[in-house]
Amino acid sequence: EEKEQSVIDSLSKESMRPVFLTQNDIEMYYEGYSNSILWPLFHYFPQYCEYRQDYWEAYKEVNQKFCDEILKYAEDGDVIWVHDYQLLLLPKMIREKLPNASIGYFNHIPFPSYEMFRNLPWRESTLRGVLGADMIAFHTYDDMRHFLSAVSRIEGIDHEMGHLRVDGRLVTVDALPMGIDYKKFSEGAMSKETHKEVKTFYGAMHTQKTILSIDRLDYSKGIPQRLRAFEMFLKLNPEYQGKVSLILLVVPSRDKVGSYKDLKEELDLLVGRINGEYGMMDWTPIHYFYRSLPFNKLSALYSMSDIALVTPLRDGMNLVCKEYIASKTDKTGVLILSEMAGAAKEMSEAIIINPNDPFEIVDAIKMAINMPEEEQVRRNEELQTKLKRYDVHRWVDNFMRRLHETKGAQQDNMMRKLTTSVKSKLVEDYKSSKRNLILLDYDGTLSGFKVNPLDAGPDEELHSIIAELAADPRNAVVVISGRDRHTLQEWLGMHNVEFVAEHGVWCKRFGEDWKMLEGLVVDWKEEVRPILELYVDRTPGAMIEEKDYSLVWHFRKVDEEFGNLRSRELISNLQFFTGNMDIQIMEGNKVIEIKNAGVNKGKAALKWLQQEEWGFVFAAGDDHTDEDTFHVVPPSAYSIKVGMTASEAKFNVSGVQDVRSLLKEMLKK
Repeated sequence: EEKEQSVIDSLSKESMRPVFLTQNDIEMYYEGYSNSILWPLFHYFPQYCEYRQDYWEAYKEVNQKFCDEILKYAEDGDVIWVHDYQLLLLPKMIREKLPNASIGYFNHIPFPSYEMFRNLPWRESTLRGVLGADMIAFHTYDDMRHFLSAVSRIEGIDHEMGHLRVDGRLVTVDALPMGIDYKKFSEGAMSKETHKEVKTFYGAMHTQKTILSIDRLDYSKGIPQRLRAFEMFLKLNPEYQGKVSLILLVVPSRDKVGSYKDLKEELDLLVGRINGEYGMMDWTPIHYFYRSLPFNKLSALYSMSDIALVTPLRDGMNLVCKEYIASKTDKTGVLILSEMAGAAKEMSEAIIINPNDPFEIVDAIKMAINMPEEEQVRRNEELQTKLKRYDVHRWVDNFMRRLHETKGAQQDNMMRKLTTSVKSKLVEDYKSSKRNLILLDYDGTLSGFKVNPLDAGPDEELHSIIAELAADPRNAVVVISGRDRHTLQEWLGMHNVEFVAEHGVWCKRFGEDWKMLEGLVVDWKEEVRPILELYVDRTPGAMIEEKDYSLVWHFRKVDEEFGNLRSRELISNLQFFTGNMDIQIMEGNKVIEIKNAGVNKGKAALKWLQQEEWGFVFAAGDDHTDEDTFHVVPPSAYSIKVGMTASEAKFNVSGVQDVRSLLKEMLKK
């Protein structure tokens, strides 16, 4: 307890608070789940993953410990920034306790492709954990793209320009590459202490050229591959033997984890073999240090080295390459950088290599050794300009600005959300009116979407709601749907309701037969159907639904990204081939419908709106086909859009259950 209090007192001076972990937590949460599952999986080394349930349980428990500690100090409405893969579940945990907090999350390591991420047994919980944040960011666009793909395919949440709707809440996902404290490294390189260290290093090195390699001990850094490439360089270019040395600084890390122990042994053997084979009395090919260094010694190594060899097999960003460039105050020096590091996207002036190709690394080393000084200066000036401008402070400002913007957009959405007070007024107006018109879309409004559209039939709750609404003589209940008339009749025909089917082609008054609202032709179907069939053949999971006066291409069963790609292609194709036909192409939720032009839900709704003076009008729908209805209802109407997206409707609700709850409120005696 004394030790813990000492730590608390010490950290308090820096405005920090500790989260105390047990030895078991460290073994199971940190060395276990974080570094024996997430780290290898996210870095594309699935062979090192140990998918153990006890690791997962420990990970959840420790994330909860962080949450509990935060809740001692944070208040609802505070800004909370969560960092990195050890705390993927924390944003959701905080959100549940502080729903109005501004929560940011930044992932410092790569985010893997969907094909890799899907291997994680706890993938849904992991994504839901991160999606508790308002602003989620990664170093690169590739990482951002992989995350959005995983969210789309696993959670079924689509995005639009990096914006997601999670339980009705706007979430922003972006790529914000992390910068360094540029001033610290550039000024550090010019300090007296650093200059002393440089002299010491120069005294120990008798070579003309030095190549610097600095990494934490990790299999993702590609250190053995780098050493073998350097060995190949010496073998293929014997004229450089005795003239070039590699300074290999490896910082100890996780050496209790089995794969890291094996890596350390491999490095020791490789360095020993290369030095034994190529070393001379007055020249050592590789100067190997297995330790961490104080800042001045590190700064000296950066500033004196002719070449920096940064060749990770996979890296979220890699700040070593940025620190090296910032430390080159005379603007000389050459950076060789792996294309697998996030930094490569920003630092194109470096010599970019594939770390898996030793011949490419050999050629890069030779090119770096022989690069004219004026070219070195030209490249480094451009790199330094970028790094200076987008430093770590700019990175923080950009993240916080994006978080603030997202929170502002959420507030705008909340203004349209159906609040308790508006709901009360709506119910009151409904009950006091003598004649009520209730216009209801079906799919996505009264019933949730199903993989098979025929499985979306009404359940007992919906039957009960519709029956009670329709039984009230004050009410005219009209179901306005894109469904075909036969399905609507079968599902809801037993109630005292009226129908509009196929977006306005057919209508049915209670007690009457189905009637076509206007004369339509279908000769266009014969030309359109083959196009849809072609896209069914090319898109596994797609299907065609034929209605009396429309054709529908469904892609709910199709892989998310592939379905969206094919749907865009199909629309483009249809627009080209049907330019002279009197038809329209409509996009719904995972469907594309082709029907006669001039037919829409709004036109059909007018038939009821114009029939009499209504004291209360209610309209609810979920996609853009319902916008026509929202457009024609009077200003006094209560129009409800299901989903927190822009709409002509006055108010938004999150989902189907909100619509049902609202209708049940209206029915309460």
